[in-house]
Amino acid sequence: MPKACLVLSDGSVFEGTRFGATRDAICEVVFNTGVTGYVELLTDASYAGQAITMASPIIGNYGVFEDTSESSRPWVEAFIVRDLSTIEGDPRQAEDLENYLKRNDIPGISGIDTRALTLLIREHGTMLGLLTDGEANSVDVEAAKKRIATYDGTRLVPMVSRREKTIFPAWMSGWNIGAASQERVLCTDTKLSPEHTESGEAPLYRLALLDFGVKQNIVWNLTMRGCEVTAYPWNTPAEEILAENPDGILLSNGPGDPKDCEPAIREITKLYASGTPIMGICLGHQLMALATGADTHKLRYGHRGINHPVKDLRADRVYITSQNHGYVVTDETLSSDICEISHINMNDGSIEGLRYKNKPVFTVQYHPEGAPGPRDNNYLFDAFLSLINENKGGINA
Repeated sequence: MPKACLVLSDGSVFEGTRFGATRDAICEVVFNTGVTGYVELLTDASYAGQAITMASPIIGNYGVFEDTSESSRPWVEAFIVRDLSTIEGDPRQAEDLENYLKRNDIPGISGIDTRALTLLIREHGTMLGLLTDGEANSVDVEAAKKRIATYDGTRLVPMVSRREKTIFPAWMSGWNIGAASQERVLCTDTKLSPEHTESGEAPLYRLALLDFGVKQNIVWNLTMRGCEVTAYPWNTPAEEILAENPDGILLSNGPGDPKDCEPAIREITKLYASGTPIMGICLGHQLMALATGADTHKLRYGHRGINHPVKDLRADRVYITSQNHGYVVTDETLSSDICEISHINMNDGSIEGLRYKNKPVFTVQYHPEGAPGPRDNNYLFDAFLSLINENKGGINA
């Protein structure tokens, strides 16, 4: 396997072995502490423009099953691992991870000290980097730093959001894995589509979803609860959404700095004013805060993993959550007349949830659809539907 290097913006160089696609990648280098779930991470649009460093040393050991994908295709810019496992002749028909990355044009580097890289990021903060061919003693660091300086993360949400309105019928869930298998056989890039099934049952609620890079399991959690979900592009005018008279609106997760989504913030202000029940997740949580006058800031290295403890202040209970974000709401900028903090991170005290006082709106920073074993946080989807039902006068009680 050819040698490759990861060059960081501070001049640090990590030498390893290239796998996956052979192209170079300029990206934001982050780390994730999860020991499983790499397929879910690779297909999470919130990782667009980023290289994921897996803190767990052994990756690829159970192959790839595309039915766990969080999007119709992988979005990560590059993948960084310590030890890459391969899969051959798996009785469950798992795909080899490297083959999956190759056919989806995602470069990777293995054999580097991911623990040292993670510690470096924790100490100095998230950095930009370049994954390129070569060895540590011969790579041109200054030229690499100039290339790294060209990175532009301001257009990530427009890149990952859907281009047109899409309707997901109630009671449906799951990908069309038969079609995905054909793409694998033909060694073409992944283009997953939902498995359409008609239940014949009328939806309990009709919801609108603003797609900033939505994880598909958010949609499944709503459709499986009897909701028809209409997903809209990120910059859809509020008037268009409200004209459909949705029972509720969900603001999805997504990549990058929330302040880069100024057009969406203006529309969310109108959605908030409408009085329609709203739930926000991750980026959606941050955008609602900005739309109501609060501020956000970037964390040193973010929260990315499946084991982050969060306390629900009203229930006086701690939940273990799945998270992937680099920005948080700044607590000093919140107005007590508008909202109250509902959840906090037990590690650093940062805001993990807000409950709005004058409108039927609540938001969370973490991912209730992320279920790395337990499904403790699914209750938030039920809470959203209860809020909608209450707003409608309890007609579906």
